[in-house]
Amino acid sequence: MNLSHAAHVGCLSARCNCRTGSLYWQPCFFWSIALESRPLFKSDIENIVALIVQKYGGTSVGSPERIKNVARRVAKFKAKGHQVVVVVSAMSGETNRLIALAKEIQTHPDPRELDVIVSTGEQVTIGLLAMALKDAGLKAKSYTGAQVKILTDSAFTKARIVSIDEQNIRADLANDCVVVVAGFQGVDADGNITTLGRGGSDTTGVAVAAALRADECQIYTDVDGVYTTDPRMVPEARRLKTITFEEMLEMASLGSKVLQIRSVEFAGKYKVKLRVLSSFEEEGEGTLITFEDNDKMEQAIISGIAFNRDEAKITVMGVPDKPGIAYQILGPVSDANIDVDIIIQNVGVDGTTDFSFTVHRNEFAKAMDILKNKVQPHIGARDVIGDSKAAKVSVVGVGMRSHVGIASKMFRTLAEEGINIQMISTSEIKISVVIDEKYLELAVRVLHKAFGLDQEDA
Repeated sequence: MNLSHAAHVGCLSARCNCRTGSLYWQPCFFWSIALESRPLFKSDIENIVALIVQKYGGTSVGSPERIKNVARRVAKFKAKGHQVVVVVSAMSGETNRLIALAKEIQTHPDPRELDVIVSTGEQVTIGLLAMALKDAGLKAKSYTGAQVKILTDSAFTKARIVSIDEQNIRADLANDCVVVVAGFQGVDADGNITTLGRGGSDTTGVAVAAALRADECQIYTDVDGVYTTDPRMVPEARRLKTITFEEMLEMASLGSKVLQIRSVEFAGKYKVKLRVLSSFEEEGEGTLITFEDNDKMEQAIISGIAFNRDEAKITVMGVPDKPGIAYQILGPVSDANIDVDIIIQNVGVDGTTDFSFTVHRNEFAKAMDILKNKVQPHIGARDVIGDSKAAKVSVVGVGMRSHVGIASKMFRTLAEEGINIQMISTSEIKISVVIDEKYLELAVRVLHKAFGLDQEDA
């Protein structure tokens, strides 16, 4: 592993696609570093000196004793000569408590003031962890997002990172300090405190790792890695040793909640080596999220089964089959900030067709109201029908690129169990189907077995 770090000669800048919520980071300088997928937990770790960014979630820092456990873990890495930056969330339940407190004052809290309030959760955690590290005999210094400085846009409660000035962090690391950074927050160009939205601490951790060119970004959670599917549903589910960024992105977008999708997206884009570990286990390699391996691609056809039970299906029937009709249906839905997932338009017959799509279950009633009261009268559709009890099941794997018959195997497996497929969507590395929600658990179990994911060499 090449552990030489690029000199600080600039920062990372980012652009955001506001429609998709995607981050597109642009480096304002060049840096060079060789990255490998070799874990930092092997026997040769004693001889490695690395820059590691560790991120701990709310459950990992949920009590003073757990914060002390984090400090002890960090101390072990420091004892081996590593430089460590720690990014932390608020203590478990604290952000929800602060939001509820704000709503006692204002039913719909002012977004700027809400960010001021909820950002204090992480500020408490960084101070407590820095104290615990000092008590363990380490030099430590805490930073809020503003103190770093993590510059964001001004979209309160859902800000996007624009740049990170890592100069102070580098100076502290050179002074043998453990640097503790508040996740989830930043500051805009006018000095206003901002927060990054749901899962923002994961994003902070990966962003800091990217800016510092860290050798590895370790995400500590209450699970010990990424599994082939939810082990609560399928006890035979296995922890994956490795998974590609593409596969992790698909699984995150399809319902897997191990990592926040924004963090995975630009970790892959900027080649930040990412590892998911349990903060409650002393040893373990977790799951390495890495770059596509051609050997692996030839062997592992399917890496996991993802699912989402919060789907709702809507069909606009008897739609005029003419150019622009899809926009006339989905335009008003999009204007209401309702995300649309799978879309299917049937073959036209006698000048009309049926147009179906899925939305999140929480948006179902709102979407139906728009379609029935605005869209249907405008376009002259025959009817609008919906089903709020749908679910989506997906098989994911980069091996699909080099293997045929995945779709037919999936469809045959579901048919043998009497599970009807209502909608189908595909990409290069995933196949998703919409089914009746009552068959979700059965579908996940039989697909997991059919693709051999309960086998060690799957």
